[in-house]
Amino acid sequence: MNPRKGFERFCYRNRDKGIPNLMLYVVICKAFVLLMSLIDESGTFLSLLVFDRAAILRGQVWRLFSYAFLTSGGPLVLQAVLLLCYYSLGQAVENRWGTLRFNLFYFSGILLMDVYGMIVGYASAGYVDLTLLLAYATIYPETSFLIMFIIPVKAWILALFYLLLALLSVISNPFPINLMPVVGLLNYFLFFGKDVLNIVPMSWQANFRRLFRKAKSGKQPKVVPFPRAGSYEADTAKPAAPYNHKCTVCGRTDVTNPELEFRYCSRCSGFRCYCIDHISNHTHF
Repeated sequence: MNPRKGFERFCYRNRDKGIPNLMLYVVICKAFVLLMSLIDESGTFLSLLVFDRAAILRGQVWRLFSYAFLTSGGPLVLQAVLLLCYYSLGQAVENRWGTLRFNLFYFSGILLMDVYGMIVGYASAGYVDLTLLLAYATIYPETSFLIMFIIPVKAWILALFYLLLALLSVISNPFPINLMPVVGLLNYFLFFGKDVLNIVPMSWQANFRRLFRKAKSGKQPKVVPFPRAGSYEADTAKPAAPYNHKCTVCGRTDVTNPELEFRYCSRCSGFRCYCIDHISNHTHF
């Protein structure tokens, strides 16, 4: 069995295990730390939460996760908007994946950042939080966000913009601090695998595959004309679909996602096909 497919089945069977509404608790802790930082102008409280390798080695192990509750700084309004976004994105991904898989996704990101921090001496959970945007855009690429509550922007565009900023950060910052965005991306690729291509619109993927096939063949396919023949029904018959199963909810097929399983719902009218992620989570027709 494919290890990735076995992992997805395990998470699906145990989707309700773990800490439900994890991002709600994370955001509440972040808001509390933000409030305390405004009250404690000396910074003593924050100094007890930051990642400090020397202090961790002395026994202050809570610093391995307490730094995840620190905010990125900036205007208070911006930080409040970011906390709301983290909560909304996390809830949407958890509702799609289930509690267990989302818990593993977030905690493994913190764990990878801990390993990085123990090697180089400092760490930040901001890049782990930002991978929530990538996860959401991979699952719901066509969802629109209202920038400044006015300008609609697709989720996949924001994800590609973040990837561009991460690349610039890797190029412009000195080593090894420039590897911090890579740690968050590593956790993202670990959980999504080849599904990261869902960020790229399907039309772009189809055009790229078409160009790749043309470049590989080196010549245009030969067109052989045939005289019109056959009955009217034969001329007007619809071509066969290029797949056997297609999910009614997300549109994925056994061709685009061969690792998925597809089932037919007995409660829906007609022959309604759903992937393994939506067979138990859809509105019946």
